[in-house]
Amino acid sequence: MSTTPRDPEHPTGSSKAGGESAPPDLESLPPGVLQQVKRMVQAEYAKDLRTQLGTVPRTINWDALTPEDLEQELLALNEWVDWLRHTYGLPPQIIPPMWHRHAELLWELSALRQHWLICYDQQAKGNMGVVWHSDFAAARERLRDWVSISGSRLDRDRPTRITAWPGGEADEWTPPDTSEQPVTERSADFVAFVLDAVRARGEEQDAAMREIIESE
Repeated sequence: MSTTPRDPEHPTGSSKAGGESAPPDLESLPPGVLQQVKRMVQAEYAKDLRTQLGTVPRTINWDALTPEDLEQELLALNEWVDWLRHTYGLPPQIIPPMWHRHAELLWELSALRQHWLICYDQQAKGNMGVVWHSDFAAARERLRDWVSISGSRLDRDRPTRITAWPGGEADEWTPPDTSEQPVTERSADFVAFVLDAVRARGEEQDAAMREIIESE
């Protein structure tokens, strides 16, 4: 049985003039029920706050992602880069097909994407689009430099050359094979790259867990 007093003008207590619902009288609730309602509201607020904070784009540290997050972020970045090159007509001198095979390009494009997500968020200020395009212009120049150094082209690709420092490299380090390979099936290569990266990250994670267990 309801403990809420009824409005004399509206015996049902469920609506006001014009069909508008009357707000509930919280003070009329029993103390135990009121506390329960407050806890439910606080829980929903905290849940919504966590959801909102979780949608804020963060800088991605590719070396710290779990295998699952690594796969998700690589796929999302690939989709965004494809949109970017089509939307702005970017040539392979800025974004080559095999950008994913070059860490310097992956990190640069990832940073640019996160910046774009922040600037074009629904709650961003009206001038943030101009800010992003200004930074995009600077990023294009850096991308040109990265691509020039990497040696990646539209129809061929090779790993970025790394100059060994005399007496400055780890004993297990070996320079990458920089022989050129033709680019024929870009999409298939990207899928293979993601699978290899996820597998390798999983092995790294398992090795780290074994090391922790053995040290205890």
